Amino acid sequence: MNTPVKPTPDLEALRKAIQEFRPNSHRVPFSNLKPVHDSITELRKQNASYAVIAELLQQHGVKTSRARVAEYGRIVLDGGKSRKRRKRMKPALGIIVPAAPQSAPAADVKPTPATATPASNVLPPAKENPPYTSRGPRIANVKMMSPEEKAELDAFLKSGSASKP
Repeated sequence: MNTPVKPTPDLEALRKAIQEFRPNSHRVPFSNLKPVHDSITELRKQNASYAVIAELLQQHGVKTSRARVAEYGRIVLDGGKSRKRRKRMKPALGIIVPAAPQSAPAADVKPTPATATPASNVLPPAKENPPYTSRGPRIANVKMMSPEEKAELDAFLKSGSASKP
């Protein structure tokens, strides 16, 4: 049977390579902005924008961009504060379900005649599986109205019952 032979690691050569290792200057974060840290801080105290700071640095031989200076400002100058993001609104349900009164338990509720209840604060019962849920105000399309509906609309508008904006 053949057993695989494992090569012995050269630990001394590894230690020497680690001591001589120098990271790539392009991989070190903000290596080109660290020498001008005081200048950036002073300009920010004078309320200079990141775009203006980046332009000044570029004019004086520092290779950078507005986005890079802004990132440096957020991470280094501001101490790594994270930017707040807007929370997305969850889509609202199309069906409105009337809430039961909380003052009385459901078993104690007595049915009342429809004439005794004020209509201003009671919602109509929701329909089962409505074919269309409205997402905003409904606007009449006069071209599609029947002649009777159009006459009724004209009479309503002439009577002055329509709310004026």
